[in-house]
Amino acid sequence: MVKIGDIQLPDFPLLLAPMEDVSDPPFRTLCKENGADVVFTEFISSEGLIRDAAKSTMKLDIYETERPVGIQIFGANMESMLQSVEIVERTKPDMIDINFGCPVKKVVSKGAGAGILKDIDLMVQLSAAMVKHTNLPITVKTRLGWDHDSIKIVEVAERLQDVGIKAISIHGRTRAQMYKGDADWKPIAEVKNNPRMHIPVFGNGDVNTPERAVEMRDEYGLDGAMIGRASIGYPWFFREVKHFFKTGEHLDPPTMQERVEVARRHLEMAIAWKGEKLGVFETRRHYTNYFKGIPNFKEHRMKMVTSDDSASVFAAFEEVLQEFGDYSFA
Repeated sequence: MVKIGDIQLPDFPLLLAPMEDVSDPPFRTLCKENGADVVFTEFISSEGLIRDAAKSTMKLDIYETERPVGIQIFGANMESMLQSVEIVERTKPDMIDINFGCPVKKVVSKGAGAGILKDIDLMVQLSAAMVKHTNLPITVKTRLGWDHDSIKIVEVAERLQDVGIKAISIHGRTRAQMYKGDADWKPIAEVKNNPRMHIPVFGNGDVNTPERAVEMRDEYGLDGAMIGRASIGYPWFFREVKHFFKTGEHLDPPTMQERVEVARRHLEMAIAWKGEKLGVFETRRHYTNYFKGIPNFKEHRMKMVTSDDSASVFAAFEEVLQEFGDYSFA
């Protein structure tokens, strides 16, 4: 069993990574239904929360069916982060995750996200203060370091654990790498193999096949996998990994009928949650993967990603079902 505080999880749990404009309640629900053991919200600005910015506060919405669910926040100002913890507590998540890993310039330039990797002492101080400020488990998501020459993740993870962090998820790239090159899991394994570490250590980055998840578990000995890009437009990835764990065989991919049904549900839930305009717009990024690999599909995909009204997108789904209903993904 893997435990985050008092939260019991199965052996080698699969976690849905927090992704901006991706891991919203509708998508988290679909991933949960397909086997994700823990899901995280999109990252939320602490400054936005304390100013009651609509976009930030909306991201606090969670469904009971998602549990265990973590709300992720980012920031570099102590007072703002502590105030945001109080705001987050009201929505009763199962844990609060601190984003110390986002490499995007607009976040890093404020000293937040991966920007804080330039100031490890502040990173530890913020974590310690947040642990003391709430009874909820505090977890951390971070990267290996700012750049190749400043990787001290073994020491950093130990210091975070010592101030009360209940789990750590580590992306196997530095901030300088952004998302380029291959993720390096060896330093994450070094964190796990540190005899002083006793909290769960989750790996993140390039878990894009069931075989890679097995490799992370068996060869690197990590406690679980945090899955991001492989799940976008493909919530079935979680069930495929779990099936492979149990049987050593690949699960048949979802049929066209199932893909259309889930894409339709996804859009319906998105519209119900964030309204017609945003629901249509923010679901677009998923359609390429929902219908990946189908020949002569460009015209249909363009309708899905350029239509501004849901009726047109739903109509495109029906056209796909009629034209490609018998297509085999096997």
